[in-house]
Amino acid sequence: MSYRKFNRNTSNRKAMFRSVLTAFFKNERIETTETKAKEISGLADKMITLAKKGDLSARRQVLAFLVDEDATKKLFDVIAPKYADRNGGYTRIYKTAPRRGDAAEMAILELI
Repeated sequence: MSYRKFNRNTSNRKAMFRSVLTAFFKNERIETTETKAKEISGLADKMITLAKKGDLSARRQVLAFLVDEDATKKLFDVIAPKYADRNGGYTRIYKTAPRRGDAAEMAILELI
């Protein structure tokens, strides 16, 4: 399996993903670099699929990954029911202008 390392060690990368996903589910839309958005999109789809199950085991798995209980509650109570009849593809990535400081390609990641 291939994935992006973002020039970070494993624990730092996982912590970054956890915090960005938590912010994503709280706000339902974030602006980040294009490569981070592509990685986060797959993780977000997996979390929403788990939340669609709705059982205690799935809730514990999601809570073990996300940082905030409020984000987990919103994921299970608000976001997952919207996608009950959808089989995947819960996120959308829009490319935006390059970042001013280092010209990194930016993108907006949002829920469909």
